[in-house]
Amino acid sequence: MIAKRVWKAAIAAGAILAGGALLVWAQDGKVAVFKSKVDLVVLSFTVTDSRGHYITNLKPSDFKISEDGIVQKLSTFAEGSKPPMEVLADGSLRPLVKGEEGLAGKPGLDAGSDAFVGTNVFVLFDTSNFMYKGFVYAEDAIADFVRGLDRADSVAVYTFSRNLSRAAPLSRDRSNAILGLRKAVAGDDTALYNGLLLSLRDAAKVPGRKVVIVFSNGPDNASMVAPDDVRAVAEDEGIPIYVISTNDVNKDSISSSVFRRITSKTGGKAYWAKTWQKQVEAFESIREDLGNSYTVTYYPAVNPNEGFRKISVDITSDAGKKYRVRSRPGYRPKAF
Repeated sequence: MIAKRVWKAAIAAGAILAGGALLVWAQDGKVAVFKSKVDLVVLSFTVTDSRGHYITNLKPSDFKISEDGIVQKLSTFAEGSKPPMEVLADGSLRPLVKGEEGLAGKPGLDAGSDAFVGTNVFVLFDTSNFMYKGFVYAEDAIADFVRGLDRADSVAVYTFSRNLSRAAPLSRDRSNAILGLRKAVAGDDTALYNGLLLSLRDAAKVPGRKVVIVFSNGPDNASMVAPDDVRAVAEDEGIPIYVISTNDVNKDSISSSVFRRITSKTGGKAYWAKTWQKQVEAFESIREDLGNSYTVTYYPAVNPNEGFRKISVDITSDAGKKYRVRSRPGYRPKAF
């Protein structure tokens, strides 16, 4: 009854639904807000054909993004590490302009910064006891990956065993990232999911597109959090997780299953690479993935669902029916 009276009062007083908020104008001119706050959604995805080749040069008009079947209006669109472009009402694109009315004034999207240019890459390196044997080779593979990132990308290097160490903060300074990497020392137990959760929390504070790349041999024997709880955080924050495991996929079925689950549910990939050559190939594959992905942003249309919202990315052309889209399946909106 209370809800009905509020709704009737809203209609009587004059109300509007704006970005998920119910704003009610009372007779005295004051505004009562009954529900509010819908954050900008950042969604990254790749499109490939039946042979796994990337499909590039698609336009916003080629996609239909939906949440729970509700079609969303895109705010920005970007391919690879190119700067994001504003999506106009007719589907055309134009550069974001500093100081201009429109997107620059909306929360979460500042046209005056380059936060949305390139990818914020968080590398999480396992330095536990299990990594002694291939430690030096692993460092070299990570260093080569960092050097090969696009100039627009930023990178942070974190290491973990029982505790997390932020070896190099997020920046475009490749030499600083590699210096922090080279200072890593192997030893102690493995708290992979503790370290991953802290890395995701750091990444979530950064605007724009971000990914977390885990390099580990697999077994976790010291974490206090469950892997599915960590996966849910990444899913809700829109942060793809890539995992490169130095362990044999068949020797640790539990870790292998977890790695597959957290990567597929966040839009990332899992690799099993025992040798240095395979590790280099895995990093090259991730770098190629980042360079050929699409990133869109949008402010969700009004949706009464406060639980898990399913995201669908459909390609509108007939040829697109043969393509494969890889993205996170959805998210849970932040509690009011």
